[in-house]
Amino acid sequence: MAASSGEWLSRAAMVLVLGLVVAPSAKAGDVDMVFLKSAVSNGAVCLDGSPPVYHFSPGSGSGANNWLVHMEGGGWCRNAQECSVRKGNFRGSSKFMRPLSFSGILGGNQRNNPDFYNWNRIKIRYCDGSSFTGDVETVETSTNLHYRGARVWNAIIEELLAKGMNKAQNALLSGCSAGGLAAILHCDIFRDLLPATAKVKCFSDAGYFFDGKDITGNNFVRTFYKDVANLHGSAKNLPSSCTSKMSPDLCFFPQNVVPTLRTPLFILNAAYDAWQIKNVLAPSAADKKKTWAKCKLDITACSSSQLTTLQNFRTDFLAALPKPEQSPANLSIFIDSCYAHCQSGSQDTWLAQDSPVVEKTQIGKAVGNWFHDREVSRRIDCPYPCNPTCKNRDDD
Repeated sequence: MAASSGEWLSRAAMVLVLGLVVAPSAKAGDVDMVFLKSAVSNGAVCLDGSPPVYHFSPGSGSGANNWLVHMEGGGWCRNAQECSVRKGNFRGSSKFMRPLSFSGILGGNQRNNPDFYNWNRIKIRYCDGSSFTGDVETVETSTNLHYRGARVWNAIIEELLAKGMNKAQNALLSGCSAGGLAAILHCDIFRDLLPATAKVKCFSDAGYFFDGKDITGNNFVRTFYKDVANLHGSAKNLPSSCTSKMSPDLCFFPQNVVPTLRTPLFILNAAYDAWQIKNVLAPSAADKKKTWAKCKLDITACSSSQLTTLQNFRTDFLAALPKPEQSPANLSIFIDSCYAHCQSGSQDTWLAQDSPVVEKTQIGKAVGNWFHDREVSRRIDCPYPCNPTCKNRDDD
C-alpha cells in the first residue's frame, strides 16, 4: 500500500561506521531534526520505540505568530509483518531519519511561497503507519512493535504549543497522502487546541482516499483500512462525529468525515491519483495477472479499455467529494486531472511559472487565497488528457 522498503532505504540512506548508525551530514538549506526524547517516557514513540521527530523553521516578521504544521505521508501498515518492515527504515524508526529541505508549501522564499514563507513552519515525520491514530498500550515481545501514532501527534503538538503556538494568530494543519488524511482526521481537534481568536484551517493534499471498488468489483481498500484500525487501536482516535454514526474503519474515508467537520478545509487531489489507482482501483490482490502493471506506472501506457476504467474511476471519485450543502464552512476544492500524488511539497507543482493550473489558477495561489479569505472556490478540472500543465508524478 506504500513505497517499497528498498525505495525508503534509498531515500533515507544511512551508513554503518564501526557498528554505529550515523546519519548523513545536513546539506545547506536543510532544516534540522528535533528528536522529542522527552515523549518516550509517555510511550509516544515510532513503531520501533525510537523518539518522534519534527523539523522546525521559526517564523519571522509578520509571520512570527503564524503556524503551519505539515504532516509527512507514507502509507499504512495493517499487520505485524508490514509494520516490522517499516522498523528498518524511516517510515517506522527515527534512527533512519535525516535533515531535509523545505519546499512548496513549506518553502521560505517569499516569491515562491508568498502566503506562508515567514510563518513558523513544521514538518512532522511519519513513523507509525496509522495516520497518527494508533494507541495500543501493549508491546508484543516478539516484534517490539509500538502502535502509538496518536501519542506521537499529541506529544509534538503539545511541544509546539509550548513553543508559542498557544498564542497563534493564524494556523494551518496540512499534510500529504497519509498525512493529508491525518490533516482531516485531526482537523477539529487541532482547532480546539488553539486560541478561539485564531484563524485556524486545515489543508489535505492527496489525502482524500475514497471508498471505491477495485477492478474486480470488490472493496479491497475498505478491508485494508479495517485491518489498520484494528491493529493500531484507532477507533478512539478517529473523529467521534463519524464513529458515532458508523464503523470506525469507515471513518478512515474522508467522504464520511468531511461533512461532519466544523473547521474550514481545503481539499487538493488529482482526479487520477497515482496511489489510489495503484492501490484502490488496481491493487495487486485484484490484478493477479498484472495486466495493469504498465498502466499503473504511466498513464500514457494505458489501453483504451483501461482509460475508460480510469474515467469511470474519476467519476466515482468526484461523486465522493463533499456536496456544497454538506460541506464545512469555507470548504475549497482543487481537483486537477493529473496522474499525480502529492503536489504541495514541491515548488514546481506548488507555485512556479509552469505549475499545474485549473481555471488559470495555480495550487499555491488557490490555497493562499482560500486561507486569507480572498476566495472560496470549487475548481474541478476537465477529464484527462485535457490539462497540458500537469506534471505526472508519484511523490509522498
